[in-house]
Amino acid sequence: MIIITQLVTIMSKQQQLIECVPNFSEGRDMRIIDQITAEIKGVEGVRLIDVDPGAATNRTVVTMVGTPDEVCEAAFRAVRKAAELIDMSKHHGAHPRFGATDVCPLVPVANITMEETVELARKLAKRIGEELGISVYCYENAAFTPQRRNLAACRAGEYEALPNRVTTQEWKPDFGPAAFNAKSGATAVGARNFLVAYNVNLNTTSTRRANAIAFDIREKGRPKREGNPVTGKKVLDEKGKPVMIPGSLKACKAIGWYIEEFGIAQVSINLTDISITPLHVAFEECVKKADARGVRVTGSELVGVVPLKAMLDAGRYFLAKQERSAGIADEEIIKIAVKSMGLDELYPFDPRKKIIEYILEDEKVGKRLIDKTLEGFIEETASESPAPGGGSISAAMGAMGVALGTMVANLSAHKPGWDDRWKEFADWAEKGKGYQDRLTHLIDEDTNAFNRIMDALGLPKGSDAEKNARHEAIQAATLYAIEVPFSVMKLCHESMVVMRAMAEHGNPNSVTDAGVGALAALAGVKGAFLNVKINAAGLDDKAKVAEFIAQGNEILAKATKLEAEILAIVEGKISK
Repeated sequence: MIIITQLVTIMSKQQQLIECVPNFSEGRDMRIIDQITAEIKGVEGVRLIDVDPGAATNRTVVTMVGTPDEVCEAAFRAVRKAAELIDMSKHHGAHPRFGATDVCPLVPVANITMEETVELARKLAKRIGEELGISVYCYENAAFTPQRRNLAACRAGEYEALPNRVTTQEWKPDFGPAAFNAKSGATAVGARNFLVAYNVNLNTTSTRRANAIAFDIREKGRPKREGNPVTGKKVLDEKGKPVMIPGSLKACKAIGWYIEEFGIAQVSINLTDISITPLHVAFEECVKKADARGVRVTGSELVGVVPLKAMLDAGRYFLAKQERSAGIADEEIIKIAVKSMGLDELYPFDPRKKIIEYILEDEKVGKRLIDKTLEGFIEETASESPAPGGGSISAAMGAMGVALGTMVANLSAHKPGWDDRWKEFADWAEKGKGYQDRLTHLIDEDTNAFNRIMDALGLPKGSDAEKNARHEAIQAATLYAIEVPFSVMKLCHESMVVMRAMAEHGNPNSVTDAGVGALAALAGVKGAFLNVKINAAGLDDKAKVAEFIAQGNEILAKATKLEAEILAIVEGKISK
């Protein structure tokens, strides 16, 4: 029972994404920079987001995003190429540095924890140290000791201090040789939170006013002064350092400045941990502090890219303020976020170019079933190709079924006279949208599972070793081809609670929609179970097969009973 429950959890999980922002000690020679970035471009599953060379700093900051293993592979290849092409003994630049690849932080973006990211960073650091012979220090969250969390501490004295520093016990590298590598120097590999660069626009040209608001919100705050809070003498601590009055937001750095191009002042913000201070919280706090100083926020500007979750969280926040349901399409939620924070005031805001997950998705558009029109999906199903088949259709029926339940919830949340119940129905709509998203994901995943089996069947079988490897691959692919429809079964059944609630408590004018949703969900359960059973015939582990079938029968029985209850409610209401 536990094993299969875990498998379901895995199957319903969305794709993991991480960001990597390596800094290379070369910002002038584009031939070298292009060769390094070519290594990244050559790894499938990784998208090169930005390349930012600086001549004065003689440093290039590269941003890539993708699936964890692939990003780590791309990072390793880039570090290896930098070690080959950059000679630190000849390097000069304005920015602090101690290696050809100076720093290489990994950043969790979607569906991955910091703990998992730390593990990835340390594995990457170990590989760089062992395979490339480079001294590596782990910093930020990946640090093994508190002393090494701070990058500045790891890089103290820069490249010039390395000959003596790496040989000391205190600063022995975490991985790689405790010896000076004159050509490549050392590299710091870390794990940190996603940093969002965000500017809030003000209806003033006063840098002083913008700075005052920045000091109000930033974690560091402002210096404490004697008497006048602006001109008074700074209060110092026992070490002679200024005593600070903290600002209102954690994980927030901010300063005020004037933007000549637009003729306005801005509060320029770096959000160093959006799980602590989300985008919309920073915006709302700026609105509050600006208003207290007689200044109005007119909009804002997102610099660089942002995870999807940050935009969805913002949209949901503003929808809740309007007492509206967030159980709607992600695109609509994002539109509310953009308009609420004025993200399109200075420039058009294109979600496809600003949201990381969408940037990556655009590479796949046209390749996924869910990107097709309904007519195209139907025609693809009817074609001579064996995929998509019954598994994908079962997931699609389940997704459409719970979409109907979600629709009833949204209609109920907006029904005149039911204003005091909007939160009740909004919660049901969001619950339904969650099931809808996971089932939609499984439409393509079922076809992917079929393709895995085809790939495994195509493996060579000339020698005994090849036969064994092929058999293991077939078994692994077969297990996956069982897990996917089993997940569809479970999600279709679970989603029916939405239809039941809406049939019983939702807008009575839409009660038949809840009934049709239940019918579609049960069809999804039954169809997916057929796929479970036919794919289970090819699995050698008969004990696991028996477990799948037993739990499948249990889910089917519960779903059949629940559908009958929902239809009885529907029939009872339409017969009155």
